[in-house]
Amino acid sequence: MKVLVIGPGGREHAIVRSLLADPNVSEVHAAPGNAGIGKLVPTYAIDGNDPDAVAALATKLGVDLVVVGPEAPLAAGVSDAVRAAGIPVFGPSKAAAQLEASKAFAKQVMAEAGVPTAMARVASTAEEAADALDTFGAPYVVKDDGLAAGKGVVVTNNRDEALAHAQTCFDAGGSVVIEEFLDGPEVSVFVLCDGRNTVALSPAQDFKRIFDNDEGPNTGGMGAYTPLEWAPEGLVQEVIDRVAQPTVNEMAHRGTPFVGVLFVGLALTSRGTRVIEFNVRFGDPETQAVLARLKTPLGSLLLAAAKGELDKAEELRWSKDTAVAVVVASENYPDTPRTGDRIRGLKKADELEGVHVIHAGTKLDEEGKVVSAGGRVLAVVALGTDLVEARERAYDGVELIQLEGGQFRTDIGRKAARGEIKVVSSATGTLPVTKAKA
Repeated sequence: MKVLVIGPGGREHAIVRSLLADPNVSEVHAAPGNAGIGKLVPTYAIDGNDPDAVAALATKLGVDLVVVGPEAPLAAGVSDAVRAAGIPVFGPSKAAAQLEASKAFAKQVMAEAGVPTAMARVASTAEEAADALDTFGAPYVVKDDGLAAGKGVVVTNNRDEALAHAQTCFDAGGSVVIEEFLDGPEVSVFVLCDGRNTVALSPAQDFKRIFDNDEGPNTGGMGAYTPLEWAPEGLVQEVIDRVAQPTVNEMAHRGTPFVGVLFVGLALTSRGTRVIEFNVRFGDPETQAVLARLKTPLGSLLLAAAKGELDKAEELRWSKDTAVAVVVASENYPDTPRTGDRIRGLKKADELEGVHVIHAGTKLDEEGKVVSAGGRVLAVVALGTDLVEARERAYDGVELIQLEGGQFRTDIGRKAARGEIKVVSSATGTLPVTKAKA
């Protein structure tokens, strides 16, 4: 099987790495890739958001499957162009990608499918925004209705700050979705979909804020870990039964079948499980941790989804280890990140037991040296027998990385390692916690 992976980031590096471990995959290609991906497979300097360019490259290479990583190509219709060229593609159509491209659309689908989620209102003016904020009260949750790479959400107790974010979106010609605040720990679940069938991967937890203790502005994600031993028993099945399958059924009913990853962002609230948002691709950096544990050949799984044959796919198998991913970001991220700085220590980190480095915002300079080229530069991923060991190994790797002005969180997975995460239900008290099966 020949596979073409579209995207430039850490998620795509992790996908390429897993595909290369699949005995059924003979060749992997990537476009545009990054410095880490380029060390593993051939890369092509095309615009990954250009549907015709991607379809032409896939046809030229004669690939059997195209995997679209980021949300922007999906929203631009890359999957449609590849399918029109007669090549199986893992990634939803432009119409189905509206589940991420428009939060208002996602809320409509959730309502029709009976998916439990936060109460919300769409606002297009300052007056509508103010009224919605006063309806739900603090903490205020304001989301840009369009694509924002995980950074278009403001959660604050400051009403003026919430209104200011809404106004910024209005000034850019957009609208906002204002929601009630959902309490409780957050969970990410990736669900593979083939238009009819759904298969959930191991749940993960990521860390959106730039600083320790969930302080500072939102980012695309500063780290993640999996599995979640504190998660309630039956959570994955609940996500399938109450969220993913009803959503896939509703999308099929609308004539826009969903093929790809439905990324379900959840809050385990005192009133039960609630969906925070949908994304239509693998999340970053959760993918780096989740795929580090996946034993089932990834290429075969994604091809089965692309062909509508997930019901015939091999059953998922997982490593018993815990995985932790810690992101190293550029100075001044998530604002205007500093780039072009030399990155040292990559080989030393990769040589540590149970550790590998995933590139995200990297490129090669004129001398062939790896330099920073984005906000989130790389992720150090570690496997360990438990969360404590995996964290130790990951941070040992991070300490070897030298990037001027680089920043990272020191508390990825720390609360869970200390047993400090609790899921509480108003009806039953603390929910039972059982060792994760996946």
